[in-house]
Amino acid sequence: MEFYDVIEARRTVRDFADAGIEDAVIKRIVGAGLKAPTNDHMRDWHFIVIEDKAVVRRLISRIPMKVSAAEVDAILRDWRLFDVCQQNAYKDAIPKQYRMLAEASCVIVPLLKQKTDVLHPDNLSHLNGFASIWCCLENMFLAAVAEGYASALRIPLGDEGAWAREVLGFPAEYLMPCFVAIGKPAADAARIEQKAISVDERIHKNLW
Repeated sequence: MEFYDVIEARRTVRDFADAGIEDAVIKRIVGAGLKAPTNDHMRDWHFIVIEDKAVVRRLISRIPMKVSAAEVDAILRDWRLFDVCQQNAYKDAIPKQYRMLAEASCVIVPLLKQKTDVLHPDNLSHLNGFASIWCCLENMFLAAVAEGYASALRIPLGDEGAWAREVLGFPAEYLMPCFVAIGKPAADAARIEQKAISVDERIHKNLW
């Protein structure tokens, strides 16, 4: 695929087909992530790739399997999300958090070496390591599209990060920013309308 075709095709997908993924494909996707810019030039990132469904189920056991429509509506009110397009995206996303990880071809847990406390930074530069791994993840999401796959992510809530460390055994100095689901999109995968953004309205030349 051409680069801009990949950009246009990338969408978060939470409905996956029952399909596997080859190790060579995973290596290319992770390899694309390792080409991303990094704050300290060390790319001290590691990736736990989980295809064993028993391990996946244990890993995600802290995530609610079902979320009712009433619970979703309460979350939207609590988060003060009033835009209809935004609401529709969350109405699709919130109930599928467990299922998308359970049904993905693989779950990838990215890890970054935590040199500062990103939850209590003294200044913006203390977030550089955290910011860098998101550049890595975007490269991976684009690579997945180029390989014919799709992806979704979940930010850990509550004790999910600590539980992931217990299940997967990664060192204390490494931080997990998210769960990543990668898989073949289901034939009937939901395609949620995206907010239309005018590039011309977002570009400010020289001054605001």
